[in-house]
Amino acid sequence: MKRLVTALALIPTITYVVIWSPIVVFGAVLAAVASLCYLEYSGIVAAHGIEKPGLMGLLTGLGLLFFPGDTAAFVAIAVLLSMALALRSSDLRRELPRSAAFALGLLYVFGAWRCCVPLRAISPYWLFFAIALNWVGDSAAMYAGKTFGRNKLAPVISPGKTWEGAVASVIGSVIFGLIYAHYLLPNAPLWLVGAVAVVANIAGQIGDLCESAFKRGAGMKDSGTLLPGHGGWLDRVDSTLFAVPAAYALLAGARALWGVV
Repeated sequence: MKRLVTALALIPTITYVVIWSPIVVFGAVLAAVASLCYLEYSGIVAAHGIEKPGLMGLLTGLGLLFFPGDTAAFVAIAVLLSMALALRSSDLRRELPRSAAFALGLLYVFGAWRCCVPLRAISPYWLFFAIALNWVGDSAAMYAGKTFGRNKLAPVISPGKTWEGAVASVIGSVIFGLIYAHYLLPNAPLWLVGAVAVVANIAGQIGDLCESAFKRGAGMKDSGTLLPGHGGWLDRVDSTLFAVPAAYALLAGARALWGVV
């Protein structure tokens, strides 16, 4: 029941923020959610026995989120600066994992959310599609997995997931995408809608497994407790952190190569 109530509260809020909210509201919510995800990521890092990236990691991530120029250069300079500052440490054995955790958090959390900005600029409806397709896919995977699931997808990482559920998730996302596009993306080629649905769904499933692997390695069940019935924010958006960059990459490529979106 808690899971359902939380979902019923989140879905209309996210829909408004993604599609209709002013850019200032969108940016503020994006920054808040990214920061919460990063704090939970930092908790997982600490549970692995690695020093947290700390305030520097959070502020650098927020800088990446809203940096107006070349983000590749920003990331490179930020990571190099982190490595340079590590030279002050008296225990150099801890600096490689600390710097690695800093770089991974910057890309995994803030780099992924940064893709929401140009994707929304293409169309808010494309951004909402990239987020929502994994909601549909998760539901399809759950019901198909319970009914038909026989072959384990990743038994060490997530024993409950099956290949049957994974396939159903992709199919569910494609069906959702075709219906969604008919009403909200009428000018988008159906082949592009289908490609985004397949690639972003698979990326999202991989993102789910990656976060589960991090947590299992740290001996944690959930990344946090802020969302009743769902765990933490990172638990709720682990698929989105992979799906949105995948969708944006496909759409940006389609626009550059064929002039379609």
